[in-house]
Amino acid sequence: MRPPDAPDAHGALGALGALAKVCGDVRPGEPEEGVLGVEPAVVAAPATVGEAAAVMRVAAEHALTVVPRGGETRLDWGTPPRGCDLIVDTRRLDRLVEHAAGDLVATAQAGMPLERLGEELAGNGQRLALDVPIPGSTIGGTIATGAAGPLRTLYGTPRNLVIGLTIVRADGQVAKSGGKVVKNVAGYDLGRLFCGSYGTLGLIVEATFRLHPVPAAHAYVTRPVDGPEEAHEAIQAVLHSPVVPSGIEYLSPGTVAVLLDGGPDEVGARAEQTVGLLGDTAQISEGAPDGWGRYPGGTVLFDVAAPPPALRDLLTALRESAGPGTSVTWSGDGHGYVGLSSGDVAGILADVRAALARHKGSAVVRYAPQDVRGAVDVWGPVPALSLMRGVKDQFDPGHRLSPGRFAGGI
Repeated sequence: MRPPDAPDAHGALGALGALAKVCGDVRPGEPEEGVLGVEPAVVAAPATVGEAAAVMRVAAEHALTVVPRGGETRLDWGTPPRGCDLIVDTRRLDRLVEHAAGDLVATAQAGMPLERLGEELAGNGQRLALDVPIPGSTIGGTIATGAAGPLRTLYGTPRNLVIGLTIVRADGQVAKSGGKVVKNVAGYDLGRLFCGSYGTLGLIVEATFRLHPVPAAHAYVTRPVDGPEEAHEAIQAVLHSPVVPSGIEYLSPGTVAVLLDGGPDEVGARAEQTVGLLGDTAQISEGAPDGWGRYPGGTVLFDVAAPPPALRDLLTALRESAGPGTSVTWSGDGHGYVGLSSGDVAGILADVRAALARHKGSAVVRYAPQDVRGAVDVWGPVPALSLMRGVKDQFDPGHRLSPGRFAGGI
């Protein structure tokens, strides 16, 4: 249900004038801008952090429910909001604020697309070591969903690479933590707290990242595998070797691929070592194999996580429950995705969760048709739910920010 003091759509439109006084781009929302079917009354696109803070202050004064929006690449992830009086569109907040190349650190605004950030950093031979599975993803959206790809095996996720964050709280106050600290928030590490929070704790406006050099060379080593046991053994052989892969992926229907990067000579030597680990059918190439760094196809996407050895049980469960052709990717750190286009989604999800539970893993439905989403437990068991609710109460006492978008109705 909507927050008790939230206005109806007519009341939200009544705040349009107040919002227009503090932000240069404010307009009524359009039906096609709905967030999982929930139509916004108003859309505001601030161009500065000051405008963003003023918009959030007006939203607080009028008790508006607020949903942040970046490149709209993952706006269909999570669950529908209980209300969406105001969308705050961050795409005009798209500047590279600072690139301290000597320190391997950069600060960029939330609406900047990751591809453009990569182009600007590359001028100094540096990069943010995050994959871009969906073109057009913004910095803020990527942090808010905690999204990452194969590079997570070596470099981690946004949670590991964000070293500072600037946010606007529900009451319109600007707060910062981490690198270049101005004001901390009750000792919280905002970077870790906001990664994967789905916009429920505050509006991300700027992020400071740890960078890495662009590698001088890279190589992919791929090998076909036949079934769960071979996939498990191939990945474990690489994980427990000294070749230091930047990424390891299982790609359905049956390929294990390894990314190696660094200097030209050492990459060549490590690639040969990897071939030795994977066997005679392994091949070295410069180009990525099909499906590398992309989500598997389908109208339903599961996000699965468990210790790396769980891959064998996951593939076995999927083969028995969904069939041998199920689309799957799995990174070496124990995080993957399952794509489905048909079948008994609720039954498959239950079987996947049962298989991963043996490894203390989890499966979350990222997107699905509305009828499917309404018939399953999207989030599954959430052990830390009471703690998460306490954090929500502290950051957003009125429960107006992306209400209901996150686990447990947060």
